[in-house]
Amino acid sequence: MHNKTFHSLKYLIIALLLGTVVLPTLCLLGTIRPEHIRAVLGSAQFVPMLTNSLVTALAATAISVTLSFGLAWLLNRSNIRFKSIFVVLFTLPMLIPSICHGMGLVLLLGDNGLLTRIFGLGSSLYGYPGIILGSVLYSFPVAFLMFQDSFQYEDYTVYEAAQTLGLSRWRQFCKITLPSMGRTIISTILAVFTLVFTDYGVPLMTGGTVMTLPVYMYREVIGMMNFSGGAVVGVILLLPATAAFLMDLRKSNTGPAVGTVPTPYRIENNRFRDILIYGVFALVLVCLCLPVFAFVLLGFVKQYPIDLSFSLDTVKKLLSGGIGIYFVNSLAIALLTALFGTVASYFAAYATARSKRTLSNKLLHFTSMLPLALPGVVLGLSYVLTFRGAAFYRSIFILVLVNIIHFFSSPYLLAYNSLSKLNPNLEDVAQSLGISRMRTLLRVYIPSTRATIVEMYSYFFVNAMITISAVSFLVSFRTMPLSLMIPQLESQSFIEGTALISLLILGVNLAEKGIAFFVKRRILRQALRDGNDR
Repeated sequence: MHNKTFHSLKYLIIALLLGTVVLPTLCLLGTIRPEHIRAVLGSAQFVPMLTNSLVTALAATAISVTLSFGLAWLLNRSNIRFKSIFVVLFTLPMLIPSICHGMGLVLLLGDNGLLTRIFGLGSSLYGYPGIILGSVLYSFPVAFLMFQDSFQYEDYTVYEAAQTLGLSRWRQFCKITLPSMGRTIISTILAVFTLVFTDYGVPLMTGGTVMTLPVYMYREVIGMMNFSGGAVVGVILLLPATAAFLMDLRKSNTGPAVGTVPTPYRIENNRFRDILIYGVFALVLVCLCLPVFAFVLLGFVKQYPIDLSFSLDTVKKLLSGGIGIYFVNSLAIALLTALFGTVASYFAAYATARSKRTLSNKLLHFTSMLPLALPGVVLGLSYVLTFRGAAFYRSIFILVLVNIIHFFSSPYLLAYNSLSKLNPNLEDVAQSLGISRMRTLLRVYIPSTRATIVEMYSYFFVNAMITISAVSFLVSFRTMPLSLMIPQLESQSFIEGTALISLLILGVNLAEKGIAFFVKRRILRQALRDGNDR
């Protein structure tokens, strides 16, 4: 009976992913007509918009990947204290929407920016400089986490052998470090480029007269309800993401498996080096966190930039404007997304990681990975074209659904990798004892991967709180989440309100991250106690 339940749930998730990933994508492609393509590609704006998107994405990717690799390398080649705190601080920009980074730069370096006024700077933020700088702030944490994770698996024995052979530090870096990180570097470049190329939040704030394809798509669909033109641009935005997805999928399928536990890298004591790294980290953190500090300041001033005295007027205005409803909407969407998203992605990972590679399991794995190739702005538009007129359209349900699908792949991979590392003979033992698949899942796998489940839940929650792209086409006035108030209030020039909302989102996400940290630490302590008892 339990095995029938297992297979029924597996086929239900496959059907869900086919209906919420494959079907909307096909509907998006099916709405495009030759005249729509000619209208978009033949317009005078198209080539400049495509050029702007490519130039800013390539420049931001180069800077972000280089900076994140350098900082991750320094962190793992030093004996500085509080490394885990630096990791948290470097990823702090992930906890606010991308549009906030652009807004933060405007507040600091715009025509009436705080730093512009204090130091008498001439504003040259708008255009390429603003888009590139904001995109680096937005994408840097993602790249840093990917490199930081890879550095944890370096094997020191290779470096030890190189030292014995007399290789210099520079040659070790070129001959060992860079080649060993090659796959991660390629994956990070693809991920960051896709992230920047498909984002409209930063260029919407700092682009000025420089228009990118995502901003054009956003304005066509939201402002002019031109779904056909938006669909053509959506397919163009889908191309680099699809190419990156296929390259990454091929690479992961052909890459070598890790068979041994690596020996941690041994770091020599060097006080001067560590002090220098502290200085570099402090400088980077100031640049990363300055937009957040601007939000803290401007959320509690009377009127920017005329009167910067402390005031709670913004809080009162937002409370009277119904911010409580939007806050409840955001919490409800984030909690439901995290709950159902974690359950669905974990079960999908269990079905694929702990089962034979049957046709249905291969299909489940492919459809679970497919959302990686769908930028949020494209996914949101495809949902409009697919579900417009349905009973649940513009309801909380569709917002939760699109968020689950948008962020499905990364938690799925977290669970897939964790479950793959467990003893491969567990299924055979359970079957010989007459224990069903569902009972094995509940009694063995879930208790063994509790920390991973907490991380999956945290990922869904945080991203559901900050997302703008996927839900912007699907909300109504009654279901609008807090994050979408930021572009709305910015269009009304209510900058103090956008600052306070950004600060509120950041506070909620920091609280969730803190809870997740303590829960995982408790799980680890419990595991250590259980190990000592044995």
